[in-house]
Amino acid sequence: MVGALGVVFGDIGTSPIYTLQTVFNPEDPHPVPVSAGNVYGVVSLIFWSVMIIVTVTYVLLAMRISNDGEGGIMALIALLRRWGAQQGKRAAVVLAAVGIFGASLFFGDSMITPAISVLSAVEGLKVVEPSLGALVVPITAVIIVVLFSVQRKGTASVGRIFGPVTILWFVVIGACGIGGIAGNPAILKALSPTYAIGFLTGHFGIAFFALAAIVLAVTGAEAIYADMGHFGRRAISRGWLLLVFPACALSYLGQGALILENPANISSPFFLLVPEWGRLPMVLLATAATVIASQAVITGAFSVASQAAQLGYLPRLRIAHTSESSIGQIYVPWINWLLLASVLTLVFAFRSSAALAYAFGMAVTGTITITTLLFFYVARWKWNAPVWLIAAGATVLLLVDLLFVAANLTKLAHGAWLPLLIALTAFTLMTTWQRGRRIVTAERERREGSLREFIADIRDNEESITRVPGTAVFLNRGKLTAPLAMRANVEHNHVRHDHVVIMSLQTEPVPRVAPDDRVIIDDLGYDHDGIVHVIARFGYMETPDVPATLRTLGTEVTEGPLQIEQASYFLSKIELRSGREPTMAAWRKRLFVATSYVTADAAEYFGLPRDRTVIMGSHIEV
Repeated sequence: MVGALGVVFGDIGTSPIYTLQTVFNPEDPHPVPVSAGNVYGVVSLIFWSVMIIVTVTYVLLAMRISNDGEGGIMALIALLRRWGAQQGKRAAVVLAAVGIFGASLFFGDSMITPAISVLSAVEGLKVVEPSLGALVVPITAVIIVVLFSVQRKGTASVGRIFGPVTILWFVVIGACGIGGIAGNPAILKALSPTYAIGFLTGHFGIAFFALAAIVLAVTGAEAIYADMGHFGRRAISRGWLLLVFPACALSYLGQGALILENPANISSPFFLLVPEWGRLPMVLLATAATVIASQAVITGAFSVASQAAQLGYLPRLRIAHTSESSIGQIYVPWINWLLLASVLTLVFAFRSSAALAYAFGMAVTGTITITTLLFFYVARWKWNAPVWLIAAGATVLLLVDLLFVAANLTKLAHGAWLPLLIALTAFTLMTTWQRGRRIVTAERERREGSLREFIADIRDNEESITRVPGTAVFLNRGKLTAPLAMRANVEHNHVRHDHVVIMSLQTEPVPRVAPDDRVIIDDLGYDHDGIVHVIARFGYMETPDVPATLRTLGTEVTEGPLQIEQASYFLSKIELRSGREPTMAAWRKRLFVATSYVTADAAEYFGLPRDRTVIMGSHIEV
């Protein structure tokens, strides 16, 4: 539970810094007037929005569905793909595509969260000393550069302090909230849902636009679900219900009481809630908390990118494992530096947390709405729940989500376009790669020809083919076609090794594959010819290691001992070119070819020894 507090709740736990301040921001294009009735209504809306979206949708419902223990939108997509393939349900395939757009929105969230979180914390310097305002953006930029620069070292070494720092954070903001409530206990009336409903129905013109800022209170809700596989549902649920939710609620109530006392406090209610002597320490603590929040969402972006690559929506990326723990922390260099450039651009372009808030809400509401939609569809067939029950629950929760989406759409001209642009770009990239990959696979299968016919030809022409000692491992995409590298070796060099392993790596729509289910052996119809086919199955959270997998095979299934330490590995490298065939639009062909250049080195990705790996090239037009 301590570990979950340090990783899962960093984003949502720092939302009290900027949420109320943004709601009552006088520079908002649709400002909310500061009055007692509006303060009660806003605080009540925040409390019940968090209750419905986070507690009900995620903690009580969504976290009950997992893909072998893993949660998050990518896990729901994997479940939909698996079920859609088994049942032939087109709706499941369509929803999986919608889910990819939700995952694309998460990339926008990953860019905006570090910028708005660190900016909002450093802005506390202006409360301590107004003359320091000019230093906010430079200090934020330095913190962000340092944060992304240390990603390659992993968070294992500093992870141990994340939990205690986050616990201290929640205790402190809860205590400050109690102090504010003590000054004006009447704010507790906002806990009644009647104030939220009354504000929405009685002042809908104001309340509707306020929702675009109120949604900031639920930022990071997706992380609660996505990190379920790391810490388990019980630890996350207990952390939320016992500490995080009460602390955040107390902070919002305390800030509301402070604004009731003096409307001028809307300038920075979070930091003004702290006694003057403690504001500088609070700025430092808030900065630490926002760095942790940023770390969590950056790690989440690495995980989503890795899972997307494993499921075929992105090219194979170079991934480094940074921890030996069960959490399985990873570092994806290409994503890291892309995020750094994006976050710095946002910091220098928007220059304040209030300006970024409009963009932030769109990313959050979009992801939450899509997750809710996918959850109810999966729940229908996984639990075999009655249609009326699913329809009733989905109607209520989606109505709330869509209300937030609609409110954020009114901020399109003020920054909400940004996450939509990022998501559209990422979605186009991922769907283009998936489509292009299918085209290339089909062309490769045509060129490679039948594997069994090729093996039969080798048997029929044994006298013209020289057998050389040793073991050769040919990596291939499946067991139906012959590897291009092996075909070239036999047809042009007229040689084959004594022991030949044709190996196909298969990514399953589950996080991890049990060791007993890892490999499937096929002798391809001939005994004792020294040629076998091996299917190695990996989950989308695993990194394939070919030599390690081969070492687990017994001699009885490989038709003799494999000399793994001296084996030669053969890869077929494909150079992609844009052709004239109408397979895709011309611009998508160029995008697909350009994207292929970030593909990780196959030898490194599969754990192959470079000094014993042979790469044979070919080209394919798309």
